[in-house]
Amino acid sequence: IEAATKYFLVQAAASALVLFSSMTNAWQTGQWDIAQLTHPTSCLILTTAIAMKLGLAPFHFWFPEVLQGTSLTTGLLLSTAMKFPPITLLFMTSQSLNPALLTTMAILSTALGGWMGLNQTQTRKILAFSSISHLGWMAIIIVYSPKLALLNFYLYALMVTAVFLTLNSINTLKLSTLMTTWTKTPALSATLMLTLLSLAGLPPLTGFLPKWLIIQELTKQEMAPAATIIALLSLLSLFFYLRLAYCATITLPPHTTNHMKLWHTNKPTNILIAIL
Repeated sequence: IEAATKYFLVQAAASALVLFSSMTNAWQTGQWDIAQLTHPTSCLILTTAIAMKLGLAPFHFWFPEVLQGTSLTTGLLLSTAMKFPPITLLFMTSQSLNPALLTTMAILSTALGGWMGLNQTQTRKILAFSSISHLGWMAIIIVYSPKLALLNFYLYALMVTAVFLTLNSINTLKLSTLMTTWTKTPALSATLMLTLLSLAGLPPLTGFLPKWLIIQELTKQEMAPAATIIALLSLLSLFFYLRLAYCATITLPPHTTNHMKLWHTNKPTNILIAIL
């Protein structure tokens, strides 16, 4: 109930801001079409409203808490399907938005998403901060190449769906639980590791493609410093993805397990064989 209330209040406030930006633009210019905002104040309010709906920093405060208070299936819907409407709105109004504000929020989102995800032990919160970091990559490129931002979103949705469904099938909410899963489902754990490394953007996996194209496009737009900063900040996210992958595939729990290992036999060993 707490998570639902937080989600409802934030989304309602953001929707009210979208209406307010449209109304301000109509008051100043006589144009109601939200895709053709020309008044700077309206553009500023709309950028803020979409950032709040998506969970971009500094309006990210609600997203990790809401995701932590829901199940993994609901978290999957919040991270993918519920982001489609604001991303579509962002795509439609990309030429009207404030580029300087979007770039600032994008770099801030990538930084906060990386830093705040470092010390987390709950998988849902880690994925929430991962989502904030990925949204930063989409926000920085939306003004210059909206189709590239959409490609990034589609690939992110695909990869994060795989991670959520894997965690849901092995019923893992904490890192300590994740450490014991490789003995039960080794194939699934290996797939999870590859998906996490793909989310981190390591070549030659899928997640590397949008990051590479975004950096290339930013360089063409003479935004090499912003491209360098956002690429360096993505190393923070890489750290907790590697930690998740490490826990999923390599680490054993620090205590002895009570169950019998699969390769042990219950038959008593003959004393003569033991002596030999």
